[in-house]
Amino acid sequence: MAQTTIKPTALYEIDYLLWTEEIIAQLKARDFDHLDVENLIEEIKDLGRSQKRELRQRLATLLEHLLKRIYVEMPQEYNGWERIIREQRRQIRLEIKASPSLKSVWKQSFDLAWEFALETVRDDYTNFNFPNRWPFESDINAILTVNFWEIG
Repeated sequence: MAQTTIKPTALYEIDYLLWTEEIIAQLKARDFDHLDVENLIEEIKDLGRSQKRELRQRLATLLEHLLKRIYVEMPQEYNGWERIIREQRRQIRLEIKASPSLKSVWKQSFDLAWEFALETVRDDYTNFNFPNRWPFESDINAILTVNFWEIG
């Protein structure tokens, strides 16, 4: 293992890629005495935040397009909106499959995503009325499978 002469915490600030390579090498070598523990802890915490953020962003995009498909009378756009709905559902399923514990943050992620989605569609489609609350089931299974525009 080729160690740098730069202090680990400084390396983290100067060359992130090199820092990660050093951390990996130290972990593989079980060289725990030289680990930059503080930054390693922050990076691991950020991984969890990143997964939650990804879920929230995909869910917001999904809800935006569901809202448009349900409430915006523009048949020429339906196919494109439905394609985005299918893709976001697919990506959310993949995220949950990779990290099943994301299910535990579904409700709070949904609530935040709903706020963002509603704000976006109200800004973009001022001539259409959108409900203040999601009028359908909001559990994972429903959001990832039901074609709400067919309910009626």
